[in-house]
Amino acid sequence: MPARTYLDWNATAPIGAAALAAMADAARDWANPASVHGEGRAARGRLERWRAEIARGLGCLPDQIVFTGGGTEALGLALRGFDAPQIVSAIEHDAVRRQARADAAVVPVDGDGVIDLAALERLIAAAPAPPLVALMHANNETGVIQPVAEALTLVRTAGGRMLVDAVQTAGKLDLPAADFVAVSAHKLGGPPGVGALIVRCADGLQAIQRGGGQERGLRAGTENLPGIAGFAAALTERADRGWLADAARLRDRLEARLAAAGGVVLGAGAPRLATTSCVRLPGVPASTQLMQLDLAGFAISSGAACSSGKVGVSHVLTAMGLDAAAAGEAIRISLGWTTSEAEIDAFADAWCALAARRRAA
Repeated sequence: MPARTYLDWNATAPIGAAALAAMADAARDWANPASVHGEGRAARGRLERWRAEIARGLGCLPDQIVFTGGGTEALGLALRGFDAPQIVSAIEHDAVRRQARADAAVVPVDGDGVIDLAALERLIAAAPAPPLVALMHANNETGVIQPVAEALTLVRTAGGRMLVDAVQTAGKLDLPAADFVAVSAHKLGGPPGVGALIVRCADGLQAIQRGGGQERGLRAGTENLPGIAGFAAALTERADRGWLADAARLRDRLEARLAAAGGVVLGAGAPRLATTSCVRLPGVPASTQLMQLDLAGFAISSGAACSSGKVGVSHVLTAMGLDAAAAGEAIRISLGWTTSEAEIDAFADAWCALAARRRAA
């Protein structure tokens, strides 16, 4: 078997050493933070210390953090727990699309995948009441960064609320000052199964998971202390973003080689995350690319990695104007803090060889 190279960081990042150590420490010193005995009070103290560390890393206040079981649950808390007309962008993750109201209005995007702000303004004006607008910070497939600040101004002017899916940007970009912001630990080197919703305005928000009243009554269930400890450690470890400059250089190096060999970089005309590249190889289905590159030792993906392992047509790319055939020819390469130049060059070699074989066939 060839050596393996992991280039699917947008799907999940490896758990870092600091997170693993923090989780082990938390698991050894366990108690329920809702208990009133000494051990429970100590656990509560640790929970609140980690909450403060996470709030510092995310740029919010500790009492604005509501811990959840991950990004999907965090998004669902805002979408299903706040009663208002809804507007979502056409390129939202399925975690938003499948939890939004059936009558949610949809904002189109341009050919680079950037939301149409004029269309958003019209939809806000047409809403029967101040709406909840859901807009991702950066797209998980293309890396395209959305004009969240401009959208937030439109929403606030109309008296609405805004939900931002920041699952891909926590630890990489400063997060917006939206009413609700969803994050997940496993995208930044923490464990899966833990995330948070930043709640800056709790008025009208109701719990969707009810029980013991934890997390200010907004998310019942005993808090996952080992997971939260790992979340805090991972976010602290990502405080230095210096690695992103190197990631941008490697992404540009990769895209230059793939474009020269016939690849089409999607979303290239818009600001993008340094870690994400979505590239189409005309005439070659993504499923073929994934299979052959996997056999060559490279872990990449096509679209989101949350669709039961299926390789289907991306709603993100069709929203950008690609037809089903063209959208089905795109793959996603995503980089992380340990990605090396040698790995990028090896992947480019393998992809270019695949493209050459297909042209010769």
